[in-house]
Amino acid sequence: MKAESLTRTVPEDLAGQRLDQALARLFPEYSRSRLKSWLLDGALVVDGGSPRPRDPVYGGEIVELQVQPETAVVATAEAMPLDVVHEDEHILVVNKPAGLVVHPGAGNPGGTLLNGLLHHAPELESLPRAGIVHRLDKDTSGLLLVAKTLPAHTTLSRELADREISRHYLAVCVGVLTGGGTIDEPIGRHRTDRTRMCVRDDGRPAVTHYTVIERFAAHTFINVRLETGRTHQIRVHFAHRRHPLIGDPVYGGRLALPKGAGEQLTDTLRGFRRQALHAARLGFDYPDSGEALVFEAPPPADFNELLEALREAGRE
Repeated sequence: MKAESLTRTVPEDLAGQRLDQALARLFPEYSRSRLKSWLLDGALVVDGGSPRPRDPVYGGEIVELQVQPETAVVATAEAMPLDVVHEDEHILVVNKPAGLVVHPGAGNPGGTLLNGLLHHAPELESLPRAGIVHRLDKDTSGLLLVAKTLPAHTTLSRELADREISRHYLAVCVGVLTGGGTIDEPIGRHRTDRTRMCVRDDGRPAVTHYTVIERFAAHTFINVRLETGRTHQIRVHFAHRRHPLIGDPVYGGRLALPKGAGEQLTDTLRGFRRQALHAARLGFDYPDSGEALVFEAPPPADFNELLEALREAGRE
């Protein structure tokens, strides 16, 4: 990826503002932190010089920017099948299967979605996290958004931070919910088990909205909308309410079979070894035009088989 040269003139109506504020107006496709870094590194010059971020502008200055490609990803490209829901020059929407880790990490140096994305679109190597805008847990299936250019990544990351990206999930929880509602409980790292999250007073704000789709004898099929996006948020919130997701290996506790459960339902519940959670709907404004886009992905076979077993048990 070659460096891109951009030249823009500071308009008179920005006179008196700090340079870093003016740069954010001139180059809205890039984050303020990235622009400041380029300024300090000499990749961005004003009238041929390198003023400080806090220095004022007077209007009429010529700003020259050499957009620097980032070697932000240290990972190996690996061929793997990807369920691409949508792709164009700016974005990529993938339907991730359950069991696929999103990012390389301890214990997972390869075989992740990121490795597959680098093989599918090598230009993603120059983007933070290979352009991946948000995360899904390993055993959560569904839609995941990837930016293919730095401006698109900046725009979509801002949308995510401003809670303007709509994320709807399908889930099946333990227990019968009487109706929909909102769970507004802060989430933070567990004090003794650092691999887990929990509701704690000093955690970060976390808000989850949900509606009931279908009730079974001892479980509920729900639609969940995230207002915030904390690690394990849906799983932690419903476990905190004593309605953990079916199959959740971390927050689900011991398997509790419904009273009188038949052989089919018993086998299905025992064999469902992941959290019953699917990212079914993703909505956001297209980074280039602002057009509102919505993508949907039906739940995978194992999720549908779980629902059918719960329904069949109710007919017995």
